[in-house]
Amino acid sequence: MSESLKTRRGPASSRPDLSTPFRRRRVFEAFRPDPDSFGRMTESFARFMGTPRFLLWMTLFCGLWLAWNTLAPTEQQFDPRELNYTLLTLILSLQASYAAPLLLLAQNRQDDRDRVALDEDRRQAARTLADTEYLTREVASLRIALRDVATRDFIRSELRDLLEELMADQEEDDARREPAQRKKKKSKRAEED
Repeated sequence: MSESLKTRRGPASSRPDLSTPFRRRRVFEAFRPDPDSFGRMTESFARFMGTPRFLLWMTLFCGLWLAWNTLAPTEQQFDPRELNYTLLTLILSLQASYAAPLLLLAQNRQDDRDRVALDEDRRQAARTLADTEYLTREVASLRIALRDVATRDFIRSELRDLLEELMADQEEDDARREPAQRKKKKSKRAEED
């Protein structure tokens, strides 16, 4: 290959094999934050921004800023009222420009956790439904199988009915025997007399 052709190709000519893709070097190769630790940091930041403590401190900061730059002598003001508190506006805008993406990152992580929890709840509900259907089928088959089997309550009711019949028969027999026994007693008395 000629020397002029190599210089025209640029960085690709330094690759030994053209079948491998060219990999560009990143400027901040060493700076790769861990997504989990960065996510935890954004969540803690989002939690802090949603607290009354943050609102109180932010209100106090802005109130002191405004009071100082309104009431202090003009030479000591660093963000004068005549310039409509430009520095305070820039600071609050900077804080908002960082807070919004951090809050969105925290919300995305929460959405991911919610999605995983929802999927797990769906799987658990499906397992519970399958177990419930299985148990329903088993109970139905047991009811069918036990339909012909005498239960304790059935046997008790049959025995109670049988006992009532026997007692009724006994009373009838006693009622029939009673006049015959009276006659025997009368005849015995008559013989004794």
